[in-house]
Amino acid sequence: MGRTADAIAEGVAIATAAARLAVKNHILMGTIAEDGVFDTENYIADAREALRAMAEESEAAAANVTALRKRARGRHSDPHGTHDYRDRDVRNLRRRAKQSSGVAAKLREMMNDPEQLGVIVEEAREGAWADVRHNLDRRLRVEGMRPDQDPDYDRMREARMQALRLVDLQALSSVQRAKAKNKKKEKEASEVD
Repeated sequence: MGRTADAIAEGVAIATAAARLAVKNHILMGTIAEDGVFDTENYIADAREALRAMAEESEAAAANVTALRKRARGRHSDPHGTHDYRDRDVRNLRRRAKQSSGVAAKLREMMNDPEQLGVIVEEAREGAWADVRHNLDRRLRVEGMRPDQDPDYDRMREARMQALRLVDLQALSSVQRAKAKNKKKEKEASEVD
């Protein structure tokens, strides 16, 4: 593989990772926040859309670099900044445009390949599950900790007791009052009937 092929492969890998992250976020939102059920087919369109956005971004980058290359041709003075290209940069700019176009072409191929879209969705599902599993594990470890396992138990006990009195018991009291009020309304409504 040459430098261009390596750069294209790296660009595709980065774009695929970004697409996978976008799909993972859609999965988390759809299944947890919106209480949906995971179905691979529902997320294929998300994977395709993410790849399309990345392909368009690569195409725009190629067009931008091509415009910069055309402007740089024949300019031999010293540059005035990082993106003030000169004739000596033309070859590198041509290679960068070719690499960006190659990434876009490969991503467009992937958009039309159901198998590759399925792989992205499955990897995103695995990533979403890993996030959920990690969060549950962390919460269970912290919330399920016994006093003999926590070195700060004695020091933090007073703060926990204060939080219990000021927050938890107050919330419980509010819930109980609301239940009693609702029960009273139901009783009054049944007596009216």
